[in-house]
Amino acid sequence: MARPSDHGRRALLRDILSLGMGAAASGLTQSARADDLRVGAPAPPLVLHTLAGDSIATRDLLGQIVIVTFWASWCGPCLAELPLLSAYAQRHRAQGLAVLGFSLDAPDTLPAVRSMAATLSFPVGLLGSAYAGAYGRIWRIPVSFTIDRRGRLADDGWQDRDPGWTEARLERVVTPLLSGAPMG
Repeated sequence: MARPSDHGRRALLRDILSLGMGAAASGLTQSARADDLRVGAPAPPLVLHTLAGDSIATRDLLGQIVIVTFWASWCGPCLAELPLLSAYAQRHRAQGLAVLGFSLDAPDTLPAVRSMAATLSFPVGLLGSAYAGAYGRIWRIPVSFTIDRRGRLADDGWQDRDPGWTEARLERVVTPLLSGAPMG
């Protein structure tokens, strides 16, 4: 049987831990908003669960340039940009470029996603909801984010008026990162 003083200490410790966990949880909620994305700051982690059953975490890709792209099979601009992004990724894979494709499609459209994914040079998976962690609710597609070799956000797709990939935008945003040159 615990002495009253031990019981009091345990209750106090329990209260302190509860407050600490509550503060940590509220801090996570506040920091897990797309408004908090900052170019040059550590990129929020994401894990792609691929159609092939693999899991690829952005944190495991340190040392590579990573493009995280959000798209859907029913999105015309997405379908126009994906072949361009796929060809660019294939050309620059040896320079350390990785692309992760998150589809916003529902599971009932999986055949269309698989069909599109079969034409791409990068792994694809279903996002599973409209929320992508600290990247926020994906409300506009296509939208992409670029992570540099140190795991820092190099390009915030929410800040681009026209976030779709074009050759010019890839040359402006990604190519300098591949060559080590600063973006400008």
